[in-house]
Amino acid sequence: MTVPGLDLDRLAARLSEAGVTDGPLTAELIEGGKSNLTYIVRDGVRAVVVRRPPLGHVLATAHDMGREFRVMGALQDTDVPVPRMYHFCDDAEVVGAPFYVMEYVEGTPTRLTPEVGEHLADVLARLHVIDPAEVGLGDFGRPEGFLDRQVRRWKRQLDASRSREVAGIDELYARLAKDLPVSGAPAIVHGDFKLGNTLIRDGRVAAVLDWEMSTLGDPLTDLALFLLYADFADLDVGAPGGEVDVTALAAHYAERSGRDTSRLGWYVGLACFKLAVITEGIHFRFTQGLTVGDGFAGIGDIVAPLVERGLREV
Repeated sequence: MTVPGLDLDRLAARLSEAGVTDGPLTAELIEGGKSNLTYIVRDGVRAVVVRRPPLGHVLATAHDMGREFRVMGALQDTDVPVPRMYHFCDDAEVVGAPFYVMEYVEGTPTRLTPEVGEHLADVLARLHVIDPAEVGLGDFGRPEGFLDRQVRRWKRQLDASRSREVAGIDELYARLAKDLPVSGAPAIVHGDFKLGNTLIRDGRVAAVLDWEMSTLGDPLTDLALFLLYADFADLDVGAPGGEVDVTALAAHYAERSGRDTSRLGWYVGLACFKLAVITEGIHFRFTQGLTVGDGFAGIGDIVAPLVERGLREV
């Protein structure tokens, strides 16, 4: 059996040696090549999940398998639902890149209903009340100057992908840069918290996945991005299945986390800027014929509404 990105014979030998699986393996790719590759791997008795960087990727810092493995391992005995971590391998000779193996957690695609949204807000609050040092993540990032670095980072990304005039986007940047909030206590930040990066079972979060952007920083960046995804369903999997009240979700999070959300509008503005820049970059690559797959033709139309929303918020 041939599976792109995995040498099953070498993988079987490594996982057998590590006591994770036993005997020959089969594998199924369950996530395509825009980000890290994820496979269900079976030995005939049990199933596990293997995750590795995209094929042909050479910048290991952008797809840090060790980082994802470390943060989920640190969280597995907390109130944040994550898969159990079984094995990390930094030997690129096995499958062509570093990889890790984790528990296979069952979950089903779902829509963002009010009930699911409230539970997502609960889980996010649970993440943000964890003391990073108590779970061995005290050195996981540089929280000092976090917001300033975020604003400058996405401005650099914007400048690198300009291909057309986007009304208001420079004004949004200027407003963000001019009036940074004072961050509260730093927390473990997921970096891309949304419905599409979780597994849902029976209306509740069974596991939070895709921690490749995680760090220590200002947790309200997570909240704002989550709320924005809830409003702009086209940016995430599944349109809202009911009236999802993002104001109520924000209040629910604030109650559960104890965080001051009085400057939440600024954070939503930053989330709008970030997603507008990311989306504009995808639009630029589409116009250059550099995207693969369907669904990119209209992505540039999302940029203007994001910028307009950001300007209303900041």
